[in-house]
Amino acid sequence: MTASCLSHLECSRCSMTYETSLEKHLCSCGAPLLARYDMKKLARLKKETLNARAPSLWRYREFLPIISDDNIITLGEPITPIISMQEIGLRLGMKNLWIKDEGILPTGTFKCRGATVGVSKAKELGVETLIMPTNGNAGAAWAVYSARAGINAYVVMPEDAPAITRNECYVAGAYLYLVHGLISDAGKIVNRAVESHGWYDASTLKEPYRIEGKKTMIMEILEQLNWDVPDVIVYPTGGGVGIIGIYKGLCELKEIGWINKKMPRLVSVQSTGCAPIVKAWQEGKMESEPWQHATTIAFGINVPKALGDFLILDAIYKTNGCAIAIEDHEILKAQASLAKYEGIYVCPEGAATLAATISLLEQSWLLPNEKVVLLNTGTGLIYPDTVHVRVTTLKPEEDVPG
Repeated sequence: MTASCLSHLECSRCSMTYETSLEKHLCSCGAPLLARYDMKKLARLKKETLNARAPSLWRYREFLPIISDDNIITLGEPITPIISMQEIGLRLGMKNLWIKDEGILPTGTFKCRGATVGVSKAKELGVETLIMPTNGNAGAAWAVYSARAGINAYVVMPEDAPAITRNECYVAGAYLYLVHGLISDAGKIVNRAVESHGWYDASTLKEPYRIEGKKTMIMEILEQLNWDVPDVIVYPTGGGVGIIGIYKGLCELKEIGWINKKMPRLVSVQSTGCAPIVKAWQEGKMESEPWQHATTIAFGINVPKALGDFLILDAIYKTNGCAIAIEDHEILKAQASLAKYEGIYVCPEGAATLAATISLLEQSWLLPNEKVVLLNTGTGLIYPDTVHVRVTTLKPEEDVPG
């Protein structure tokens, strides 16, 4: 397989550069670092060469930061399906409504993308122990991939995080700790542990490589749509690595000529119970303020203040996108609609994208003839408590009513 075209790390704020052979987390100015590639070398790659490669995110190997194939830690991450939502599209009057379903990845969410690349790079850097705060899904993914890599994983998450993600961490042998509070409180604990023990900080955007795995979502989407760039991509936003990665991937593909000048409008979706990005966008700001008393049924987007908020907002502004907040009851309604009409059981975060689409269509921000792709970031099976089952119990001698 062709080697990575990784060149260096670059600060997302001040543009200072760093080598990639040593552990590096944030720039000296405190901003996240981004992996940069030899674009001239990448430009020599033809997209047709992908056709003969295995259906895995590692088919985009040149765009990923792992230098040696021996360091790749994988669980066979498949290309996730992009599904035409014909029934819901018909009901909404939209002929080109699609959903990218990440729920089939090994731990049930898109967090596998960041984990397979992030843990692989951690192994390549000689990391023995890593630690991270999480709302659940990322911790589960990093615990599983760390187990496969032989890396000790410490995970700190809110005590009301989904039980299934706690189970995934525990069974994978991670050192699991719960905190009475939010992910921001878990982050403070992780910061102290990193200072005390010198462990590898795998917090969102405090290591530069998780985002590289996330950007493969847009590469898959474009390849699946025969490189026809959609008009709009709707994405649920917490820490925002996904939407930052999508924008980064688009910029790289545009620079090497794989797509034309058109960029999809990026939509950041949050809950009304935690909407710092939405508030900042509405006020035309480049950074958000910490959201007070954050709470939402969509636990994965319950992030009061994202470290990369300025990158999220930049992606929205640069693509003429928008940010929108959705009520929890609308999220649950959309989750039920996706299951009933399309047969897709999505997580609440993914359901929020449908609720947002309906709202934006009503506002005429979206037009019926536009090609719109929603991102479902995980399976609904991780959140069984979001569905309340009401069924009739029959006695053995009773018949099912007609």
